[in-house]
Amino acid sequence: MPPSSAELRERELHKLSAMAAAVAEALRERGVDDPGAAVLSEVAIAIFRISFERWVAERGGPELTELMRSALAELRALTAGEPLTLTGAR
Repeated sequence: MPPSSAELRERELHKLSAMAAAVAEALRERGVDDPGAAVLSEVAIAIFRISFERWVAERGGPELTELMRSALAELRALTAGEPLTLTGAR
């Protein structure tokens, strides 16, 4: 659920940016080089953000982890050039 005011949206973007930086740093510490660490961290945060928004909007729906797995599966299918066939959470 997007924040309602510009100030809240800006604060949310700042938090997500900080999360992405922390994820990228953790990946670098585990041996992932840039730009891979930076790209992967931004993708991970995008999957989290989109899944979280869906989870909040769909009360009583799928679990957050299920929505995240579904988003990752969609990304894998899209980047592999495979036809997109969704199962599970939607």
